[in-house]
Amino acid sequence: MGTMTEKGIDVVQFLESQHEEVKSLFEAVVGSKGKSRERRFFELRRLLAIHETAEEEIVHPAASRGIPGGQAIVSARLAEEKEAKETLAKLELMNVDSTEFETLFRTLHEKVLAHAEAEESEEFAQLSGELERERLERMRKAVELAESIAPTRPHPGIESATANLLIGPFASMVDRARDALTSKR
Repeated sequence: MGTMTEKGIDVVQFLESQHEEVKSLFEAVVGSKGKSRERRFFELRRLLAIHETAEEEIVHPAASRGIPGGQAIVSARLAEEKEAKETLAKLELMNVDSTEFETLFRTLHEKVLAHAEAEESEEFAQLSGELERERLERMRKAVELAESIAPTRPHPGIESATANLLIGPFASMVDRARDALTSKR
């Protein structure tokens, strides 16, 4: 993350590159076991949490107002994000090598891939067509800032920009403290 900060990279390119990173992390979790799987799942969960928070704060509001049919498109994406957060919260409590984890993780994988494809084809592509390049570059910078302070764990029910701004900083502080404690085990 944050590797595409050079001038000229817009918000769509930045978020699509994160989608590729998410896909790679899903494969890494599937292809590992034990402590290695725990670490990779932690990385995946963290990336999904901060990625979705940034989209909810910056991209979805712009799409809702700025593209034809934007409100309906964004509503569908927010519902998918809430479901993914709920699933991630359940997975977080499971043994990563259990059959239950494997089954639920497979379902999450399929849904997140479908969600990313819908974002790219219905939301991102239209944003690229409707908004000026300079605005898309400014949005990338805003997304990077939002990600730097976003919660690192899933928080179902916090899918709006307003909720993220009100609850996000506290959730982020708690998450980062929990992450620090978890990594010292």
